Amino acid sequence: ALQLDKPPPAREKWGKQVEFVLSGIGFAVGLGNIWRFPYLCYKNGGGAFLIPYFICLVTGGVPIFFLEVGLGQFMSEGGITCWNICPIFKGIGYGTTIICFLLNVYYIIILAWAFHFFVNSFSWELPWGSCDNWWNTDNCFRGRNQSTSGSGSAPVDPVVEYWERKVLKISSSIEEVGTINWELALSLLFVWILVFFCVQKGIKTSGKVVYFTAIFPYFMLTALLIRGVTLDGAMQGLEFYLKPNFSKLAEAQVWIDAGTQIFFSYAIALGCMTALGSYNDFNNNFIRDCILISAVNSCTSLYSGFAVFSVLGFMAKELGVPVAQVAESGPGLVFIAYPKAVTQMQYSSVWAALFFFMIILMGLDSQFVGVEGFVTAVVDLFPGVLRQGRRRELFIIIVSVVSYAIGLLMVTNGGMYVFQVFDYYAASGMVLLWFCFFECVAIAYFYGVDKFYGDIATMVGYRMNPWLRWCWLYFTPL
Repeated sequence: ALQLDKPPPAREKWGKQVEFVLSGIGFAVGLGNIWRFPYLCYKNGGGAFLIPYFICLVTGGVPIFFLEVGLGQFMSEGGITCWNICPIFKGIGYGTTIICFLLNVYYIIILAWAFHFFVNSFSWELPWGSCDNWWNTDNCFRGRNQSTSGSGSAPVDPVVEYWERKVLKISSSIEEVGTINWELALSLLFVWILVFFCVQKGIKTSGKVVYFTAIFPYFMLTALLIRGVTLDGAMQGLEFYLKPNFSKLAEAQVWIDAGTQIFFSYAIALGCMTALGSYNDFNNNFIRDCILISAVNSCTSLYSGFAVFSVLGFMAKELGVPVAQVAESGPGLVFIAYPKAVTQMQYSSVWAALFFFMIILMGLDSQFVGVEGFVTAVVDLFPGVLRQGRRRELFIIIVSVVSYAIGLLMVTNGGMYVFQVFDYYAASGMVLLWFCFFECVAIAYFYGVDKFYGDIATMVGYRMNPWLRWCWLYFTPL
């Protein structure tokens, strides 16, 4: 007789519902909450920026967030096969899964940089705090008045030289790829091994790891905030962060920034929230869970701003410059502005290690949930093949090795430029925006918004407020 393949094992479920909530928080709350939101807030009118932010949140971010989690829970399928609900739009699943893979390849590079800084924080004197190291040039100058350096040319801060010449070993352009920076390559390898062990057994392991990675950063963020507000000049920084300038609301760019921040911050259009929702029990009250995750995510963005700008205010006062001159976003904040501020504090090594450990944890759970989302999508596409025995684990090893190999391009001398290309094109706001648009169109107009509302009522046991219905039909696609 022919040996028939065994049917694929039953799908896993979360051990406890709190694991879904913590995984959702861990994935959504990432580096963007620390390095992007506070900067956008100050740049776009301080407290006034919260108006477009919350309008975009309730009309765009939250409705899509609810749609993706609800779809995953209803279908019990990952980011590709969940679109069997409306097969003509299955391309959404393939597209978002590709974006998720590319995001996983380059997002982890930031963790490799952070790990490098974390390890080098364990020294009596921080290596980026002085100009007498082998990587420093004659232009290196540390002090208040940086109009000229010893060599007569434009002065360069030691933190900038450490970042560009020691960590990145950066070349002059993307054409000069150069050689692999082995320190960063080892950091990247270490972080990928960590991620592998977090997702090795699926949600059985990742669901337990998030108890630490999603909760502990809040203790560290609070410690950094308490230290920040006790520093001289902190109040000027906080005033700069939140002082409203309502005239900014007339600028289109402010609203665009608010919208793109919501899409990045809520990690939608990647298929990952669908994957997390797919491991819920069919009758789980995901509405309650999504409200909690959304509230924690947005409050963390605001809270992070206090920790960041209190320290930037202190640094501005120490250097005798306006806060605007030291305010940065993106890698510039985490790897230049904050490390520079830390060198001005007492016990600088302790605060540097604490800060970078927090960055690693915040990025780590975003990374491993991203990998889990990608793996879930592919495994659900081929359940008969990949759910048997240890094939899922083998597939995760292959994904990790391939991603690491591609990532090595980003730890070369020209790696920063490759990273920026990935960051600009792979998960750009416009791409995510189009996927969100088609998700709404697929569910609201093709599958039927009333039908989907009925499906949700079947799951949670009551009919939702019509607000989301109006959003899916009218507001969110606009």
